[in-house]
Amino acid sequence: MSPFFSFILLALFLFFVISIQPANGQNLINETCKTSARDDPNISYNFCTTSLQAAPASRCATLRGLGKISMRLVHYNVTDTRCYIKHLMKNRKWDPYSKQCLKDCFELFSDAISSVKQAMKYYKSKQYDDANVQISSVMDAATTCEDGFKERKGLVSPLTERNRNTFQLSAVALSVLHMIQKGSDV
Repeated sequence: MSPFFSFILLALFLFFVISIQPANGQNLINETCKTSARDDPNISYNFCTTSLQAAPASRCATLRGLGKISMRLVHYNVTDTRCYIKHLMKNRKWDPYSKQCLKDCFELFSDAISSVKQAMKYYKSKQYDDANVQISSVMDAATTCEDGFKERKGLVSPLTERNRNTFQLSAVALSVLHMIQKGSDV
């Protein structure tokens, strides 16, 4: 077989392999985040891609795998935020109102940990509507936490960025859930 013919066969083989593979790896992340950001004004494309890329398994994940990864990211986020709130309450003097807001946020994020764990169980058993409800409650927790600080004029929340991240990670998870439910191939 001539080298030219071997090259042509290799090129055809590679073209065939690439063309029949579903979108995966970086391409799947990009397409998923593009769709998510287009369909939900609460999702930033850059935030979505950066978040999903942070998980090592995301580069070879399917859409369903990205759903699992997105829920894990929510779980890590709410767990870390709860720990951060606990640290804030221990290591700083707060006025009574701010301290109560932090206590409320601590409880909200404690409940959010349970909610995301339940969402992951529902997701695993393909009960997507139930998983959606649980992840939505995590979004509500972040919003409620932030709103507590806003009720007092001039009070600045020490959790604004964390609440924003929790909200957006949850929105990404919900978006991926929605794509899976409608059978999207992104």
